Amino acid sequence: MTILKTVDLPGLGKKHQGKVRDFYILKDKRIIVTTDRQSAFDVNLGHIPHKGAVLNMLAAFWFEKTKDIIPNHLISVPDPNVTIARNAEMIPIEMIVRGYISGVTKTSIWYSYERGEREIYGIPFPEGLRKNQKLPHPVITPTTHGGGKGGHDERLTKDEILKRKIVSKKLYEQMEKTALALFERGTKICSKADLILVDTKYEFGLYKGKLMLVDEIHTPDSSRFWIKETYRERFLKGLEPENFDKEFLRLWYNRKGYTGDGKPLPMPKSLIAKVSKRYRDVYTMITGKKFAILKTDASIENRIVKNLIDYDIKHE
Repeated sequence: MTILKTVDLPGLGKKHQGKVRDFYILKDKRIIVTTDRQSAFDVNLGHIPHKGAVLNMLAAFWFEKTKDIIPNHLISVPDPNVTIARNAEMIPIEMIVRGYISGVTKTSIWYSYERGEREIYGIPFPEGLRKNQKLPHPVITPTTHGGGKGGHDERLTKDEILKRKIVSKKLYEQMEKTALALFERGTKICSKADLILVDTKYEFGLYKGKLMLVDEIHTPDSSRFWIKETYRERFLKGLEPENFDKEFLRLWYNRKGYTGDGKPLPMPKSLIAKVSKRYRDVYTMITGKKFAILKTDASIENRIVKNLIDYDIKHE
């Protein structure tokens, strides 16, 4: 089964690499390639077949569904793994919206709550909450974008963001309002697909001085999804919800005692196959379209190069 680890695109200059995406800057555009690299706990764990295409195509679906709330960076999708985007100036804050108290990572509110904290991200939480319980209303728990110690995300509060002057008060409040509106839209669309949008992250940039949604939105990498039909029964029994996101992977590593420190265990083939299927299944549930697995004798890299050449010819 072919996977996309990275790709070198000729004639586009320097390649930049994030956890999952490679990108090239070409004047006022970004050519973004979403690879099959699997990141969790801010660590690269390996590669998941079809993952990059799922993330890229699902993000494109959501950008279309939310463009009335805020402009986004999407220009075109010339290949399942590639987005042509506006080159916005990134704001170094991840706006994480949480509708439930959950998670196993060190930046999750449940991680802190379980250890006795009752004011988390500057937000007071009552006694007696249980893991995976719905919150009275969604909360925003911002983090740095991989700018903490060792490249890990660092917890922030609104007061800290304003004190450090990362963004202005007016801009931050616009980001807050927009993030909550996006979460509300995502919640409604997911509910129709029998999914609960548990929590998610949004990233923003500035393009020609205006706030713009960038990166990805409501994908299995940036969001947690639970099956709505079985959530209540499993919650009352103290069972983990049925999930369709990479929390499945996080929980597997957590049971093995790994939470991001040191070298991770290699993913067994059975786990890779299960994670790949979850990515494809959540795409189908949300969009209502079957994820098309492209069958080709050529490598994914060669297909991307060809599609970008064709794209340039069409847009001369």
